[in-house]
Amino acid sequence: MSVVLNLFVALMLPGIIVRTRALLAGRKGAPFCQHISRLGALLCKAPVYSPATGFVFRLAPVVYLASTVAAMLLVPVGDFSAVLAFNGDIVLFCYLLALGRVMLILAAMETGSSIDGMGASREALYGALLEPALFLVAGTLALVSDSLSFSQVFAGVGSGTPEMVVVMVLVMYALFKIMLVEAGRIPVDDPRTHLELTMIHEAMVLDYSGFDLALITLAGWIKAGLLAVLAASAFASVLYWDTIVVLLLGLAAGLAIGIVESFLARSRMARNSTYIVTILAVALVAFVIAFLLLNQIRIG
Repeated sequence: MSVVLNLFVALMLPGIIVRTRALLAGRKGAPFCQHISRLGALLCKAPVYSPATGFVFRLAPVVYLASTVAAMLLVPVGDFSAVLAFNGDIVLFCYLLALGRVMLILAAMETGSSIDGMGASREALYGALLEPALFLVAGTLALVSDSLSFSQVFAGVGSGTPEMVVVMVLVMYALFKIMLVEAGRIPVDDPRTHLELTMIHEAMVLDYSGFDLALITLAGWIKAGLLAVLAASAFASVLYWDTIVVLLLGLAAGLAIGIVESFLARSRMARNSTYIVTILAVALVAFVIAFLLLNQIRIG
């Protein structure tokens, strides 16, 4: 059941974002399920390959989707446990997301295109800056719950003290920001842009089409949905733990993204690294506060 709920959140988020932007802009906007229709159309089209590409380019979409689906099997939703649960699955989750990123980077480099290579270079930089933040978040969850398994982490938090609420709010905020970067949303990236010099995630998949592009698109939605569910679970674990609450908070991430993209512009490329470092700082603060609380260390 957790897989179905994770997939539901992943498929609903893009529609919520589009409808929120349209309503705030006073436009009719696209239908709620247009992104699903577009995905279906891509699945029915055969991909076209350049003679300059090799097996890595063709393998990358499959590995990207497979690694993301494998990560989805590790994430519980509310009272529904994960399909796969074992001690250390938090670490595996982080590495599975990294595997998908590495494959897309290698595929973009294999095309020999300067635009794809530029996007791959930026993706590698942002990934190197972002992954420590993700591991710090995972470390914080493991620290406060004394477990390295998602299925036990949120059940093990179980403390509504003001201090623990602060920790989990910081964790939720860091996960939400990580989701913005991973999904290529404003202020780091803009999936609607067509300016090659400013593209990051979109630049790496410019040479993909048809079925392969559909796999990459679906994997990106699932990754964003997983991070949204984890952020919602972190917040709900110290306030009111319920499957419906986790789902609503996860879907609310799409509403928040739509609001952010309606009122904020994309940041300059030079500021993106600083922005990602601030996410790392927030994750570090959450980890330090959790460490001090659990060891009953007082400052001042």
